[in-house]
Amino acid sequence: MGFPRFKSRRRATPSIRFTTGAIRVETDRKHVVLPRLGRLKTHESTRKLARRLEAGTARILSATVRRDGGRWHVAFCVEVNRAELTPTRPHTVIGVDVGVKHLAVLSTGKLLPNPRHLDTAARRMRRLSRRMSRRVGPNRRTGRRPSNRWERARRQVARAHARVANLRRDGLHQLTVRLTREYGTIVVEDLNVAGMLRNRRLARRIADAGFGELRRQLAYKTAWNGGRLIVANRWYPSSKTCSACGTVKAKLALSERTYTCTTCGLILDRDINAARNLAALAHEVDTAGSGPVAGRGADHKTRPGGPVATKRQPGTATAGKTGTVPPQGRTA
Repeated sequence: MGFPRFKSRRRATPSIRFTTGAIRVETDRKHVVLPRLGRLKTHESTRKLARRLEAGTARILSATVRRDGGRWHVAFCVEVNRAELTPTRPHTVIGVDVGVKHLAVLSTGKLLPNPRHLDTAARRMRRLSRRMSRRVGPNRRTGRRPSNRWERARRQVARAHARVANLRRDGLHQLTVRLTREYGTIVVEDLNVAGMLRNRRLARRIADAGFGELRRQLAYKTAWNGGRLIVANRWYPSSKTCSACGTVKAKLALSERTYTCTTCGLILDRDINAARNLAALAHEVDTAGSGPVAGRGADHKTRPGGPVATKRQPGTATAGKTGTVPPQGRTA
């Protein structure tokens, strides 16, 4: 196992995980029992977990206690017997294009706004941070201990940050639950979020949107609800490809929010066009099998010195139709 790795008391989140000992939920739905800590009262009711434990459909594996935003939380890792679920529209394909202006753009044309919780709370968080900086804080070099007013201000700042994180997490859960329960196949992009955060102009807004958390939740919730998640190649030109005729542009600036095709004359919102291309990708994955998608994917960036527009390889479009996007709301 190697030598133990100790956590920092200042930088790490205080947490402890119990895997053995007395771990149970009391019958009054308001208390839990943990090893060494004993009987603890919970702020939220535990009736949902208690019902599963009484029915024998769940078994507690471990319990983790952690402190977040000045509050202590206990999370139970539970083995649950899940019933086989089916989405409301199991044969429908939906393409999801995430962004900063709109959190998610669906191939049906629906735009889901980005709530921007961090921007909403930024003014209050700046005020609380200034208040904390003006008070006597700790000094490790001289051994000075922080004042009670500084500790109170620090707790207020921590609660403000925790509230923003909770609002963001709640919004993402509601969105992913709605998508996975309704659509049978969801297509998203494989975004390089770590690389996108290096853009100093958009890093704060990208981090506030939570692109990585959105894809993570879609991955396991599609399995829970009996759906399927398809992840497009990172270099797949969803924004540069025309969703009507398949023409691929060599360049498309980020400031161009409207896609204009020089071949067929299509004029469409940039994000809706990308979402439709993602939805069409599911049809080609089903046609080509588990191998690479012919004529649509790309393993490298679009060459900047190439032609203005190039035609995709034939064989993916249906005869008599210009596009490959399946009709929304019906069988793909």
